[in-house]
Formats: sequence, C-alpha cells, structure tokens
Amino acid sequence: MHLDGAFPSEPVPAGAPAGARRRPGARAAAAALAALAAAAQAQDTRPAPPATPGTLERVTVTAERRSEDIKDVPSAVSTLSGEKLDVINSGGQDVRMLSGRVPSLNIESSFGRAFPRFYIRGYGNTDFRSNASQPVSLVYDDVVQENPILKGFPVFDLARIEVLAGPQGTLFGRNTPAGVVKFDSVKPSKQLDAYGSLAVGSLQTINVEGAGNVQLGEALSARIAGQVQHRKDWVTNARPDGVAVPTDRLEGYDDRALRLQAAWTPSRDLQALFNLHHRNLDGSARLFRANIIRKGSNDLVPGFDEKRISTDGRNHQELENTGGSARLRWSLGSVTLYSITGFETVDAYSRGDIDGGYGAAFLPTGGGPGLIPFPSETAGGIRDHRQISQEFRAESNGSGPLGWQGGVYLFDETYTIDSFDYDTLGGGGQSAYSYATQKNKAWAVFGSLNYAVSPRLKLRGGLRYTNDRKDFATTVVQGTVVTSNGLTARTKDAKLSWDASGSWALDRELNAYARVATGFRGSSIQSASAFGAQTQAGPETTTSYELGLKGDLLDKRARVSLSVFSYDVKNLQLTAVGGAANVTQLINAKKATGRGVELNLDAYLGERLLVTLGASVNDTAIKDPTLAVAGCAQCTVTDPAVTIGGATYYRIDGNPLPQAPKYTLNLTARYGVPAGPGAEWFVYTDWVWRSKVNFFLYESIEFTGKPLTEGGLRLGYSWANGKYEAALYGRNITNQIRAVGGIDFNNLTGFINEPRMIGAQFKAVF
Repeated sequence: MHLDGAFPSEPVPAGAPAGARRRPGARAAAAALAALAAAAQAQDTRPAPPATPGTLERVTVTAERRSEDIKDVPSAVSTLSGEKLDVINSGGQDVRMLSGRVPSLNIESSFGRAFPRFYIRGYGNTDFRSNASQPVSLVYDDVVQENPILKGFPVFDLARIEVLAGPQGTLFGRNTPAGVVKFDSVKPSKQLDAYGSLAVGSLQTINVEGAGNVQLGEALSARIAGQVQHRKDWVTNARPDGVAVPTDRLEGYDDRALRLQAAWTPSRDLQALFNLHHRNLDGSARLFRANIIRKGSNDLVPGFDEKRISTDGRNHQELENTGGSARLRWSLGSVTLYSITGFETVDAYSRGDIDGGYGAAFLPTGGGPGLIPFPSETAGGIRDHRQISQEFRAESNGSGPLGWQGGVYLFDETYTIDSFDYDTLGGGGQSAYSYATQKNKAWAVFGSLNYAVSPRLKLRGGLRYTNDRKDFATTVVQGTVVTSNGLTARTKDAKLSWDASGSWALDRELNAYARVATGFRGSSIQSASAFGAQTQAGPETTTSYELGLKGDLLDKRARVSLSVFSYDVKNLQLTAVGGAANVTQLINAKKATGRGVELNLDAYLGERLLVTLGASVNDTAIKDPTLAVAGCAQCTVTDPAVTIGGATYYRIDGNPLPQAPKYTLNLTARYGVPAGPGAEWFVYTDWVWRSKVNFFLYESIEFTGKPLTEGGLRLGYSWANGKYEAALYGRNITNQIRAVGGIDFNNLTGFINEPRMIGAQFKAVF
C-alpha cells in the first residue's frame, strides 16, 4: 500500500550491490499482507465509563499483558491519553514531543524525526548507528519495534500510551532492561463514528489527522486512521562569501502515515484483530550547526539565529516503513490462548554535513562559521530490512486466588546498512562506500504467576529465558576502513531474567507495593569505518529495586503514584565518541547505578480546574575506575586526564549517564467555563522542564546542555457536547532555544530544540 506522494527510487550508489536501490513500499506492503495470515491477539479496550464532574476517570492499563486498574499494578506505570496527548501533538512534532511528559522519560535524536533515542530513569543508549540496540523497548500495538528507526512511527489515533519504568524482561519480548514505552491504537468498534482534526501554524505547519469506523457485517468491523504533517523549509542556508550552496532551504518535512485495522469476532470465544500501517517521510536531516556553542561556556554564541545556517554539504532525509500484525484470542473456558504475529520493514536514507559549516581552515579562503579543521559529509541508510516476530501465550481465566500466563516468543530480523562519504570540496562526489549486514535471531520462553494470599495481599513473580544471536559482516566497496579487528563478528548470548512483586491494600483505594526485577540486553556490534575498527560490546544485565504507593484520594478527586527506586547495570554498553581522536567505538563499563524518586499527581482543584503534576529525580553514575575515553577536539573537558599509548584520555568514573537529566518536572492545568447547554470555553497550559544533561560520556563545559523549559498554551471553545472544538494554541511559547545535543567531531557543533509555534486547530466528531 502506498500513500500519495511516495518517494521515487533513489539512484544506485556507485559500487552498490543488487538491491541497494530504495525499494517502493508496495513490495513491503505485499509482504506485510502475507504476514497477516498468521494469528494474533485482540484485547478489550473499551473506554471507562464517564466520571462524575470534578472526579477522575478510572485508568485501565495492560502493563502486565492483562487489563487492570493502574493502582493494582505493582510497578511504576505512567500514562498519556485523551486531551493531554492531543494538545502536545497539535504542533506537528514527532514522537520526541513525549519527552519529559511523564516522570523519568527522555527522548532525543541526532537524526531528527527518523531515529528517536529513548531513556527511562536516565538509562538509554546514545548510539547513532542503524543497528543500535536500545535498553528501552517500544511496543506498538503489541509488536516490538526493535530497530531504532522503527521507533519513530507517528503518534495518532491512540487510545493511550503507557510508560513502564524499570526492567520488563518477563512479559515483553526484546531489550527491556530500562523499561517499555507502549502505544495502543484505538481499535475498531461497531459504532459508526469518526473524527477529523486540522491544525495550522507558523512556519506553514499543517497537521491533519482523522479516523473512522466502518461496519462490514455482523462480525466484521474496520477502522482507518491517518495523519499528514507538513512544514515548510524555514532555515536559510547561505554562505557569507556568496558561494552557492547545494541545499539552500532546510528543516521542512512531509510526514504521512496510515493505519488500517479490521476486527473479526465470529463468536464470543474467538476474536481477531488485523493491522496494516505505512509511513512516508521526506524532509531534512538533522541540522548540525558549526560552532554555535561559545567556547568556555555552554551558552549559544552571541547573535545566534536559529533561522540561518552556513553549510556546504547536501542535506536530505527520506524514510519508508510498512508493517502489519495479526492478533488472535481464543477463549477455551478456563484458559485463553493468544497469538501475536508481527511484520515490519523499513527503508531509510539520510545525508548531512557533519562538520556543520563550509570550507576548511587549510584552504586559502578558510572556512566557517568559526573553526572548520576539515570538512565531512556523510550519508547512511538501511535497506532490505525485515523483522518477523511471533508470540504464543496462554493465560488462566479462573476466579480463584491463583492466576498464571506463559508462552514462547520468536524474533527474526535481517537488514543491510549503507555508509557513504562525500568529497564536499570536490563538488560532493561519492568518495567512499561500504555496507554491513546484520542477522539477529532470538527466542524466549516465559511464565508468570500471581497469587492472592488474602483480599489485601497479592504476590506476583515471573521468569524468562532468552537466547539471542547476531551475525554481522562488512563489505568495503570504495575507500578504506580500519580492519584491525576484522570485518565480521558473531555473538551468542543467553540469560534468565526474573521479577517478583507484592502489593498490599492499605484501604479500598490505596495500595503499597514492592518489586525486584532483572533485565538483559544482548551483545551489540559496530561496523568498521575510516575512523575506527569494528568494535563489540558484550551483554549487559540489570537489577532493579522499587517501592511504591498508588491510589485514589479525596473521593476520586485526586490520584497519586509515588515510587522510590534503585538499579545497578553490570557490563553497561556505551558508545564512546572523541573528536580529538575521530574514533567512535562500543565499550562496556563495569557498572552503572541509578537512584531516584518519581511522582505522578492528578487532582481536581474544584469542579472545573484539573491539574496534573509529574516529577522525577534520577541520580545516575558510571562506576568504573579504570575506564577512560577520548576527549573532544575543541571543548574543555573537566574529567581527570590520563595518557594511554601517547594519547590523552579522560576517566569517566562517577560521571552521570549521557542524556540523563537529574531532575524533571511536568505540569498541566485545565480550566473550563460553561457557555450554555453543551458548550464550554476553556484554557489549557502544559509545561515541561529538565535540568542540565551531559551530551557525551566525558564531562565538559561546552557539551553540557543547559536546563530546558518548554511551555504550551491553548485557548478554545467546544460545543454540541464536545462534538466540535476550535482553539488557538502555542508551543514553546517562551521561544527558549537551547543546544539539546552535540556532534563531537572537530568543532563545537550542536543542534537545537523546536522554536515557538503558534496556530489554530479545529476538531469535529461525527
């Protein structure tokens, strides 16, 4: 299936093997349709009944693969849904808009909209390679999205988002030692309803979203949902010397996504749900801006203008993703059987100017802005990708004190990664090309028990055995790479993970809980390049301890969730980059620790004013007295220096994990004023703040991201009992611009957050 405006095929790069051409989505869609012949699960996602005005609705989650009241789940679970999710999505942002919206969640990217990196409780992975492994798993409609490029699928028509903090290795399929971010789409229903939303804003931003149900028979219903996001190129690329640049307008995008679902219920005992989805993205790669950080500080340089840049490289990004799933549920009396089959394929290409500027210091005409020691222009892509996953699970239906579930999980993924270098000073011609293939096969068996010792005390526990294998090989077609560690690698890891928890009902509405859980992530491999040899990081394991309190207060006018946690990661996988040495490599730290507190509070302060508050403290540290990494080329490193083999390195023992803010805070407030029968004027504001972050493993003055505050405001009017709504909105209303990431290459290059966005939105429910 193709959306209108699908990408044309890319030219085959010089020396590329057969199949290197960007494949059209129709072939991937056909494969996805074939995958739908297998079975899968369908779950009851009926919304909770409406709450009394001034009281909170019941929140039901599937954090442990069954529907439960959120207060009964003995672990830290945060949710996003409804109006809160719609508000932060109105400005046309991608999945990174969720960053900081719940405690301990951070999302960032050096690829822009294509490749988000997730962190929970400070624990994540900054690796930017297309085969990077992340300790936070993203599960979209019960299917694990393993490759990091898959994790950027757009956010639309969702029933809810659940963020499960801490290891989830018993019940979820892939790489969950830090946690899980779980997306659940609105499912088809027999109600013939639909909605549409149109938001327009500054920078010619357009965000169109809609969905509707179709009844196709007594037992068959369907739902179609789609989103189209557009922004014009709003950054001007111009050299001060007047020399023409190959890409003169940047930062625009066209991002289109479609999801089709069909629900088949031939009887009460058999339910099937089929899903087919597709995404097209065409736009700019992330803009790397040379020397935007003032040396000796982490301030932006005087006169910085986010609407202007000067680079001499080409910039382009495109992505095509097609996938499908089939979920089946059979009720056999005392036992229910589930099957979840998933298929995903993605094809992506991204090209950008890594040095972030133009020219070079060694040229007679020099370069800029600031110091450009030498130019670098590269591109990367992923093709021939195929992910197939299958889970079979059985669950008890008995009403007694003992309940159980268990099953098997199978995972098979293969793909090719393309790496290109270009001669910027020679007109942008291709100067190097290599490609790497990775095959990953994994299987697991798992089981979980829950037992009600008494009406107040409930215990849970689970086990999962995982076997994970990777085969990796690099082929050099043009140019040279460092071959000292070879060009092939094979890994084979196996691990038993477990969790145990208990909850105690303090009263009818308030529970206390305790949980201990372990997690596991298999080995990772990084290909050789002109800047470094092939490297490998061994498997890592996590042990987490958590105490919490959650429940409803004040006759359901308030809801609270408080957790205190501590975790240790052994053999932590890290990505070390060093501009001075121009080397990127995978390494293992002996240990890393995290300690902290998380709070979620929702409360009605009167019948018309709803306030939500989320806060977290994450104190992370790398624990390895012997570990040292290369430093940056131009920044001021504050870690202790050590000489190894004649080169300067820096010890990182005690440093916080990268991209791990110690403090985060989010706040929303909504106040409504009745305006007649079924009508209301309202104001809604949302704010998110995080403390400073390290961009890299070492600590430096320049590559320490300043605290960031972003606020939103929405003024609107709804009528016809909520069927129609018109609103004015603003995102990042204070227009606070910060460097949110850096490129540790040859200068003080960074990239920034989204600028202020002002617009209007109209929604209608039919």
